[in-house]
Amino acid sequence: MRRINQRAVLDLLRRGGPATRPQVAKDTGLSKPTVSQALLALEAAGLARATGHTSTGTGRSAVLYEADPTAGYVLGVDIGREHIRVAVSDLGRTMVARRDARNTARSGSALVASVGRLAREIVAEAGLTDADIVVRVLGSPGVADPAKRCFRHAPNLPGWGKPGLLDDLEAALGAGLVVENDANLTAVGEWESGAARGASVVGCLMIGTGVGMGLMVDGRVFRGATGAAGEIGYLPYGRTQSGGEVPARGHLEEATAAQSVVRGARELGLGTAKSAREVFRLAREGDELAQRAVRTEADRLAYTVASVAAVVDPELIVLGGGIGTAADLLLDPIDRALRSFTPLVPTVVQGELGDDGVLTGAMSVGLRAAEGLVFERRVGAA
Repeated sequence: MRRINQRAVLDLLRRGGPATRPQVAKDTGLSKPTVSQALLALEAAGLARATGHTSTGTGRSAVLYEADPTAGYVLGVDIGREHIRVAVSDLGRTMVARRDARNTARSGSALVASVGRLAREIVAEAGLTDADIVVRVLGSPGVADPAKRCFRHAPNLPGWGKPGLLDDLEAALGAGLVVENDANLTAVGEWESGAARGASVVGCLMIGTGVGMGLMVDGRVFRGATGAAGEIGYLPYGRTQSGGEVPARGHLEEATAAQSVVRGARELGLGTAKSAREVFRLAREGDELAQRAVRTEADRLAYTVASVAAVVDPELIVLGGGIGTAADLLLDPIDRALRSFTPLVPTVVQGELGDDGVLTGAMSVGLRAAEGLVFERRVGAA
């Protein structure tokens, strides 16, 4: 019962912020002596601390207590084809260190080494040690395969399907590594603190080097039977032909990923286009060929949204990834295209987290796990 009371007090401080003993007693329904005992135990365990005083009127000032954010830390890692992002957050959700780097690795082993090095550097930069990191969460394209210990469906990361890769990552980053699909983590981030706050059913489309979707249903990630829910890059698109080998990249990914925008612009005669961002910039500046390429991309994305809507019936679709930065150009033509060929038209919005989507989701997942682990370890040891 003491542990239950202590956890109730700690959870209140974490969710509600600093509070006095009387405030904690009122909000938890516990007696003042019980709250005092719980706070003493939490202080002794390094989970709560006095943070100042507040006046209660004509009487003496009361001590304010808060959950100690330095009781543990979370490491978040975002691995993409172009970039690696690594950050450390305390339990108060304050990011204490971060590093973004280009992904120049051309093999799985080289990428693992780069990620491990960046993680060690960022932990040291924060003035911490490996022992201070309670939970480590890594977001990556593809689906983690628990049997082969690798990622499936991640063709844009060479060597990511090598059996034992997850063991190599754990050796580089630390035991108990949590691995999750990057689109799923972005969906968590957008649902908790972005464009999809509180939505009951939301799909987060990630369109960049690859194509994927994270799906949240009633606040939980929906993964499907094998974890591949949301691998929409494999939806058939255009002319398909049976037989032959299964493609590494799906038809829809080939048609809608960032490189397809460049390819479409060049086919229209815009030979100077080198990246999707450049095509979008030219479209904003009024270039007619670039604008036509953007409309083509919008039509393909509308097909994607319609396909998802017919199966999932989402309340909201969040457009993220690199293509999401061009939502100002894409949202209206996507909506027009949707209404021209389906009655199932969900609201489509731009993601609010941008390039931080995966890290934000990773921190959220890690912090939820870390809060429980820190309590069990410290209170159990006290």
